[in-house]
Amino acid sequence: MTVDLPRLRVEHAQLRIVELPLVAPFTTSFGTQTVRRALLVEVEGEGVSGIGECAAGVTPGYSSETCAGALTMLREHLVPPVISGPAADVSKRAEGWAWVRGHQMAKAALEMALLDQAGRASGRSLAEMLGGGRSRIGCGVSIGIQGSLAATLTAVEGYLARGYQRIKLKCKPGYDIELARTVRQHFPGTPLMLDANSAYTLRDLPELQALDQFDLMMIEQPLGHDDLIDHAALQARMETSICLDESVESLADLRAAIALGSGRILNIKAGRVGGLLPAARLHDVCTEAGWPVWCGGMLETGIGRAANLALASLPGFSLPGDTSASDRYFERDLLRHPFELAADGTMGVPTGPGLGIELDRERLATTTVHLEVVAPN
Repeated sequence: MTVDLPRLRVEHAQLRIVELPLVAPFTTSFGTQTVRRALLVEVEGEGVSGIGECAAGVTPGYSSETCAGALTMLREHLVPPVISGPAADVSKRAEGWAWVRGHQMAKAALEMALLDQAGRASGRSLAEMLGGGRSRIGCGVSIGIQGSLAATLTAVEGYLARGYQRIKLKCKPGYDIELARTVRQHFPGTPLMLDANSAYTLRDLPELQALDQFDLMMIEQPLGHDDLIDHAALQARMETSICLDESVESLADLRAAIALGSGRILNIKAGRVGGLLPAARLHDVCTEAGWPVWCGGMLETGIGRAANLALASLPGFSLPGDTSASDRYFERDLLRHPFELAADGTMGVPTGPGLGIELDRERLATTTVHLEVVAPN
């Protein structure tokens, strides 16, 4: 993939942390969230600004990165060279921070802001810059661990009534077989998957194999977050496709996973792999290997959601992603025009320059709990 992007200067940047209450608690095998604390990066130069959102959470459960750690990384290492250097395109900027090991989510947030700036300067949408072609994206929804199976059924019924095309259920050992059986019995034709967030080991093989009977689309990341070998052993002994998430943080990880047969599907999250441009490259490799891909979510505000929709417009994203409507998580988002789900279970890809969104600056101000400016010395 070759992306032609304008060369721009960045004169200063703002690092902002916002807190938005969730409309309902979201529980996974990692724990329960009631608030989304998000780190935002806003760059400005040559009269054009751009904004990005960091996917890191408050705690290092899903990833070793945290919101506080990403703030430090951006302030101390990633942003200063960008604002003190000459005009450059986004790809060149990314080459400049390649020496920093890890910190994929911090890098992705800055890259998103720079891509938004580039799109606004050139009049091109993010989807166009990434090479996407679809105007509408099929949407799925992720349902956290509920207090009872009855509550789960109520949640599933409600989301299907709204039009969501795929249901993802968070699971963990002991909360899986009956969950899948009950939901499948009540909704026999619904595209259904489970997400384990690395909660199992190969010692749980009988329990995992028992899930084969429920006609699941996939089981996402059942084993260790950094494992590929055991996933290959598990995939060889299961009919249900394994979808990798946390195990693939780079192109090297993906190539190893494909060679080993560690799964058959990939959940691509730009934050996890270091940015939207690296995510597009992973998409290309998966397409060549015959692996379907879909775009995962990290409880993003409308800023990150806009980027996810643009990424999911690439042709290989053939499965509904976690691109839920804004009101799935927030009573009031950070956008003047929040993302809404159409009756057919799709959402439109933003067509305006850059991310194609208009920030609600008043809402942004009232939800801000930390703000700092990074400027040249």
